[in-house]
Amino acid sequence: MGKSILVFSVVILFIFSIAYATPGIGTFYTTYIPSACYKNKPEGVMIAAASDTLWDNGQVCGKMFHVKCTGARNAVPHPCTGQTVTVKIVDHCPAGCASTIDLSFEAFSQIANPVAGIINIDYTP
Repeated sequence: MGKSILVFSVVILFIFSIAYATPGIGTFYTTYIPSACYKNKPEGVMIAAASDTLWDNGQVCGKMFHVKCTGARNAVPHPCTGQTVTVKIVDHCPAGCASTIDLSFEAFSQIANPVAGIINIDYTP
């Protein structure tokens, strides 16, 4: 009985996490320091920069986001790997940024083929 409740709870949580994901655009970058949130302090490589949509005057610094590739935005067919990556927001994507979340190269590579350069994503905090 207890095991079935646990499995049921996990399934419901998974369904809600998918239902509440926000669609956006993902790109990648390769120069991680300095960052708008942490200056010259390295924060690893599973990191990202937030666009103005998420930035909120720096309030998003340090927050973790789960990001999944949902499809192509250009001629690269089937760029998604099917994986989800968790990243920490450490920077602000500069004005004119083409994405909602600008992922580190390492994070982008886990969810999509880097040749694509730009992808559709779903993300959740």
